Amino acid sequence: MTTESEKVSGNAHYALMLLAVIYVFSYIDRLVISVLIEPIKAEFGASDTMIGLLTGVAFALFYTAFGLPLGRLSDRIGRKPVIAIACIAWSILTMLSGVVGSFMMLVILRIGVAVGEAGASAPSIAMISELYPARLRGRAMAIFGLGPSVGAVLGIGFGGVLAEMYGWRMTLIIVGAPGVLFGLLLALTVRAPKPTVTAAAGASDEGMLRTAASLMRIPGFWQIIASGSAAAITGYAIQMWTPSFMIRSHQLNIQDAGTLMGVGGGGLAVLGTLVCGYVTDKLAQRDVGWQLGTALLGTALSIPLAMAFYLWPAGTAFTLGSLTVPTGFLFYMGFAFFGVWWTVPCFSSLGRILPSNKLAQGSALFFMGVTLLGAGLGPVVAGAISDLLYMTIGAEALRYALVVAAGFLIVPCLFLATAIPKFRTQVLGAESANDHVTATQHDKLATS
Repeated sequence: MTTESEKVSGNAHYALMLLAVIYVFSYIDRLVISVLIEPIKAEFGASDTMIGLLTGVAFALFYTAFGLPLGRLSDRIGRKPVIAIACIAWSILTMLSGVVGSFMMLVILRIGVAVGEAGASAPSIAMISELYPARLRGRAMAIFGLGPSVGAVLGIGFGGVLAEMYGWRMTLIIVGAPGVLFGLLLALTVRAPKPTVTAAAGASDEGMLRTAASLMRIPGFWQIIASGSAAAITGYAIQMWTPSFMIRSHQLNIQDAGTLMGVGGGGLAVLGTLVCGYVTDKLAQRDVGWQLGTALLGTALSIPLAMAFYLWPAGTAFTLGSLTVPTGFLFYMGFAFFGVWWTVPCFSSLGRILPSNKLAQGSALFFMGVTLLGAGLGPVVAGAISDLLYMTIGAEALRYALVVAAGFLIVPCLFLATAIPKFRTQVLGAESANDHVTATQHDKLATS
């Protein structure tokens, strides 16, 4: 194993770069569908509820179901082959989605994409942990963790440009192709450490249900999962439906909606992620409760900004060349910056309260909640509300469905508020116990 004093090899940095790029493309392939909703609806005659099932429940159920088995497989045969094969598989399935002849076939292929992407995230985190010593692991994880925001910039922003130029089918073929190359590069050019057999055996001996039950008894843990899951419901609903909202309510074309949502919103989400990480580290040094306090602060600030964006009437703030920027989008820029502040604090807080030998399993539970509830419920609930409201208010139904989705952010705020004192007590108690053990060991050495 790598020790703290060992230098990190160039191979480790190269592997991190490839893993980060693969993670970015997993989100490109996942999110590009949001900017293609309108032409897909038009071609197949799908309702908003059907689109919500395509982008939400169908994806989330299979992503969640295959996440733990593929993670355990990577413990046995190694991280690299699982990640590489998964990347190649989901990329090919994304390309095939561009030649489907029916909506049901598109759903089946998107399920395949979900299964493939389930084989990348957890094994990638494990592989980075094996490549980097603890003193550098946080920065390595931060680079890897930019995948969702960068993927949104490219998937939604660039995807909108491609859709306007070549149509939705060719867009899926184009964005899927690079993943095949990066999967092959990972398989053929990266030297990856082999998994520790004893660790894998120990992980498989203890049942998943027993482990999950013991983790759920840790003070504050289930509230953190609930916070992330509830915030993700709103996040996925907004991410999937906002391009369509700007097309329907602000009369933008696909390219302009994708550019604003992807480049403008995604770019500010990247900035917000980096700033949140810096602010959290600084404030948590003064009071460990700020580890989750920044998540509460950012989420609370994002609610009025989202409300203002969706309720603001159509109108132009300014133009950038041929790009029309609606006045309400100025509020969305603020929402994009603060709306991601729940992610880094919630995820990094797990390392403070979970035992090291169960950190991966606890993190998997967190991701299961975020994916199953967030990706599963968010898009389909927003789509269903839009369909219901359409019968009474017509074309503006999606606007108010997204207002409801934004208002749901109150729920993760409540969970975070209850988690902070439990988290603070748990961390301080663990640190006090560690100090006692260290002092006892020091005394024994001094008297020997």
